[in-house]
Amino acid sequence: MITMFSYASETSSFSKKNGIKKTIIISLDNVKQGQLLYIKDYSGVILYNEVLEKNGTYNKNFNLSALPLGDYYFELDKDMEIKVIPFKVEIDKVEIFTEMETLIFKPMVKSKENKVYLSRLSMNNEPLKVNIYYEGSNDKELIFSEKIENRNIVERIYALDKQQRGLYKIIVLTEGRTFSHVIAL
Repeated sequence: MITMFSYASETSSFSKKNGIKKTIIISLDNVKQGQLLYIKDYSGVILYNEVLEKNGTYNKNFNLSALPLGDYYFELDKDMEIKVIPFKVEIDKVEIFTEMETLIFKPMVKSKENKVYLSRLSMNNEPLKVNIYYEGSNDKELIFSEKIENRNIVERIYALDKQQRGLYKIIVLTEGRTFSHVIAL
């Protein structure tokens, strides 16, 4: 949990390039090689994606003049969290809403032997739905489903049947996102 809170203290900064109102410079601190940066619209369509190449501070100049007027967001997909930074393209400018920046902490799923360990932090008590599927030789069967509400910290241990060998797929739905993990037993 301490690691999650340390990521939450990261800062983002944006500035407008002089004379060009639809061009911005994005600066993100504490990024790692391999993390993903997206520009998405609010229907979830990916308009831009980039795999970050270096650790440290990321700086890039974005010309957003080709985007239609509307609401969008930058999304930085990190190891344990997703940082969402909304912005709006208007007729003569781009407005970044850094005060509305949000963090979505990814659910952590680990397994040991026949046990599945799930933990998740939500700063705003978002509901969490867990579905566990068993994928046998010819079929996929829902073997467990649970919805957890009104908790900012979720910690669960699920015991899988040791006799039922195969693949198990854990689907976690929270904060409008779907996270999937596959475990072989």
